[in-house]
Amino acid sequence: MTKQDLISALRESVPGRSPLVGFAAADDPLFRENKRVVSPAHALPEDLLPGARTVVAFFIPLPRAVVRSNVPGKAASREWALAYIETNALIRDAALRLKRVLEAEGHAAAVTPATHNFDPETLVSDWSHRHAAFIAGLGRFGLNNMLITDSGCCGRLGSLVTSLELPPDPRPGREACLFRHDGSCQRCAARCVGDALSAERFDRKRCYAVCLHNEERHRELGKADVCGKCLAGVPCSFVDPVRAASRET
Repeated sequence: MTKQDLISALRESVPGRSPLVGFAAADDPLFRENKRVVSPAHALPEDLLPGARTVVAFFIPLPRAVVRSNVPGKAASREWALAYIETNALIRDAALRLKRVLEAEGHAAAVTPATHNFDPETLVSDWSHRHAAFIAGLGRFGLNNMLITDSGCCGRLGSLVTSLELPPDPRPGREACLFRHDGSCQRCAARCVGDALSAERFDRKRCYAVCLHNEERHRELGKADVCGKCLAGVPCSFVDPVRAASRET
C-alpha cells in the first residue's frame, strides 16, 4: 500500500473538498516535544497504537461561501456552526474509511475524535490534530494558533496512526503567517471578538467563552462551540500568503 492509495481513499471520502494529506514518522522527535509545547499528558503515536509506524494527517478545506458568511458580526454565522458539526462527522467517517482500507491490507490503525477530546479545565487536548498535521508537513502555525496550509487555515484537521511504514513528508522551511514572516499582519488579532488574541498572548479561556456563547446561540443545530472570526476574512483564510507573495515576485 502506498501514500497515493490512502490519498485516493481520502479524496473518495470527501468528494469536492480537495483535502490535503501529510505523513509523519511515528518516531519523529517532535511528537515527544508535544509533551512540552502542548501538554505533559499529550499522547505519543505508540500510546494510540502499539507498534505505530506512521501518522497520517489531513486537512479538509471549508467552502468559501461558509467562510465568507462568518466575516460579518460578532457571533459565528449559522453556516459556520453547521459546517463545524458536519465536518466533525466528515472527519470521523473519513478517518474510519482510511482505517478500514488499512486493515483490509493487514495493517493496524487507530483514530481519535475530530474534537471534544480536551481537558475541560485546561482546554488542552491529549492528541492535537493540528500538531500532528504540522509534524506531517501540512503547514506552519499562524498568530491565530491555526495551521496555515497551502489551502489556508479555514478548514478542519484529522489524523490517524497506523502500523504501515510510509516515508515522511518534509516540513516547510519558512513561515506561512505574515506576522511571523515579517511582522506585516495582525489581522487575526484585530478580528478576535473576545479580546483573547494578540501578538503577545492567547487567552484560551476567553476564547472558549466566546465559543460557548455561540454554542448557545446555535443550540438547535447541535454542539457548535465555535467562533472562527480569527480565521475568516484574513490573508491566510484560503492560501499560504507568504508562499502566494513569493510566487508574485
